[in-house]
Amino acid sequence: MRLAFKHNKSDVVLLLKKKDSVAQKTFYEQNVGKFLSVSKAYVSDIFYAEDCTIKAFCKIFNQIENFRSEGSFDGWCRRIVVNECLNFIKTRKNLLFFDDTNQQFEEITEDDISDYDFNAQDLLDQLPEAYRMVFNLHILEDYSHQQIAELLNITVSTSKTQLFRAKQKLKDIYVNQKIRKNEI
Repeated sequence: MRLAFKHNKSDVVLLLKKKDSVAQKTFYEQNVGKFLSVSKAYVSDIFYAEDCTIKAFCKIFNQIENFRSEGSFDGWCRRIVVNECLNFIKTRKNLLFFDDTNQQFEEITEDDISDYDFNAQDLLDQLPEAYRMVFNLHILEDYSHQQIAELLNITVSTSKTQLFRAKQKLKDIYVNQKIRKNEI
């Protein structure tokens, strides 16, 4: 028997706060794909991404009392998933950030890469982790460079450099794929 949540998110939150196991199972089934996709955007290895997703669900269920209904429940959950991925990356990976404050960059806009016809996740998986993390936080999560710098313990200029390099690398990967397919 499958429980169908009403469209009212407050009902879902109330059931989850009551530790209702059927509600937890249904919430998991309805959101695991979406949360795994978020995890995969940060952690390229599918097994580690799955671990991050499961840990995020555990945190959501264990910390549901901390949700005060002051914002979006979906946003609150997504933030937990992203933070779980960032914690994984910080503790298990050595990230190398380059700070090229004196280097001049040509501005590349989101339009430069968003017009392409590609599988975005495949391209993101090809980015070095430091580039991908800054790219995801800035583009997908809409964090400012100041917020990224504080979160990752880097400078604002390093955040900007990493974003520039991520965009440039994505563009290069796409062009190289087109060349290999003889489309350019």
